[in-house]
Amino acid sequence: MTTGAAAPESYYERTGEHTYKPTAHAGGAWNTDEQHFSPLAGLVVHAIDGHLARRAEPLALARISYDILGRIALDECEITVETLRPGRTIELLEATVTIGGRPVVRARAWLLATLDSSAVADSPHEPLPAPGELTPWAMDDEWDGGYVSSIEVRRTPPSRRGRTVAWVSSPLSLVAGEPSSALASYVALVDTANGVAVQQDPTAWMFPNLDLTIHLHRQPHGPWTGLDTTVTFGPSGQGLTSSVLHDIDGPVGHADQILTVRPLP
Repeated sequence: MTTGAAAPESYYERTGEHTYKPTAHAGGAWNTDEQHFSPLAGLVVHAIDGHLARRAEPLALARISYDILGRIALDECEITVETLRPGRTIELLEATVTIGGRPVVRARAWLLATLDSSAVADSPHEPLPAPGELTPWAMDDEWDGGYVSSIEVRRTPPSRRGRTVAWVSSPLSLVAGEPSSALASYVALVDTANGVAVQQDPTAWMFPNLDLTIHLHRQPHGPWTGLDTTVTFGPSGQGLTSSVLHDIDGPVGHADQILTVRPLP
């Protein structure tokens, strides 16, 4: 019987105004002593939400693009946010995640004013089958790490390698003792896409993503993040994971991840 305190039911604990300590639930799939990028992406949006809380007129996040600069250790991180292009209806922010004095992630977010365009709202993408209509999938049978073990995944049986539809949800909070926006909680699950539609056996090939770019035409809400995902491997070491993003009401945007494809020894 295991003794000692149970792991906190969150991905992060706040340790300062701009600093956060990851829990074991944030552990990565490729290396368990690193952070999985998915909850960290949500944490960046959480930090952006805090930066925007001082703003009188709210803006909606329309695009966020993350560049992963190096190894993301399972250690305390600092997130700073600055405004690069202020504006009343359009604004550009940059967030930097630093671990041990070294920047490991930079993210840029475009924010737009919220207007009523419901009269012309339209998308060619059909809604996904509801989460309850899909089969539960034990993702941790194929992948390691605290993050993968923390989530619930429902997906269609892959019609071919690199192609599937999946819903992802998590019972954990993003930051212990703090409410997170629906957007931050939703984004915290998007990076899972690269693991739900596996193109090749991850014990034979590595294909980690170097970035994540999310475009939104509608603000999503939870508790489920829908991923209509396609993974393509090219012939010279590059790959691409592309997803049409959904919530339970229908499509909300797109996400893309560039991959470095390498055989394992």
